[in-house]
Amino acid sequence: TAHIPVIFVTAMNEISDEAKGFEVGAVDYIVKPVSPPIVLARVKTHLALHNQQLALEAQVSQRTQDLVEAQFEILRCLGRAAEYKDNDTAQHVIRVSHYARILALHANVNAKEAELIYQAMPMHDIGKIGVPDQVLLKPSSLSNNEWDVMKAHCEVGASILGSSDSTIIRYSREIALTHQEKWNGTGYPLGLKGNEIPFTGRLAAIADVLDALTTRRPYKRAWTFTEAVDTMKNEFGTHFDPQLKPAFESALPELEAIYHRFQEPDWQLDTTHQNDLAA
Repeated sequence: TAHIPVIFVTAMNEISDEAKGFEVGAVDYIVKPVSPPIVLARVKTHLALHNQQLALEAQVSQRTQDLVEAQFEILRCLGRAAEYKDNDTAQHVIRVSHYARILALHANVNAKEAELIYQAMPMHDIGKIGVPDQVLLKPSSLSNNEWDVMKAHCEVGASILGSSDSTIIRYSREIALTHQEKWNGTGYPLGLKGNEIPFTGRLAAIADVLDALTTRRPYKRAWTFTEAVDTMKNEFGTHFDPQLKPAFESALPELEAIYHRFQEPDWQLDTTHQNDLAA
């Protein structure tokens, strides 16, 4: 009842009584005998003040929500800016964001945190802005030096996002830096292993690989959803966190729905492929 304005109407007229009434949260204290017009006037005044407070809180809440939405939209725009360097993945950020949120919910993450992960995922490849087109769009295998340049996109992304007290920026930075790490420690850029990898990075790795395998890239055609899933199931415990395998399997119907909903218009499927998980 703390949000309800309370007025004491009482015969207790000592100063200590009145002080105690205000200490426990009263907005006013009226001593008997009372004058009805005065009581009604005070009730009217306190209702007006209370309604003004509610209106102000609603306005502040709306302004705060507007700022949050603006921040999310900026992040989405930055994510799309990175994807413009690769025309074959126009809806990549949309799919991986949905994949990550679905996986998070199936991993028993609360709805608020799952939404933050969803909003942060478009930043996972922001560092590709720093990768030269001749490397990013090369239609054949990369040389060792070119591969080193490509791998640097994780640290470039983390550098772009910097450090901030903002939760969404922190999530974005974690994902950008660690989505290419592997459970067995053979990923990059830091070679983190197991639970050294932030949960957001472990989750993002699954979402990103699922989309990478099922999307056409300059160096390969797209796999079918079933082919990608069959391969990925064998990678839990090596590439992916084995504790997330149940969440992945239970989420498959929803993940497949996103796969079909946001398909690229000119996807071509390849039935003769090799394992591209390292990409």
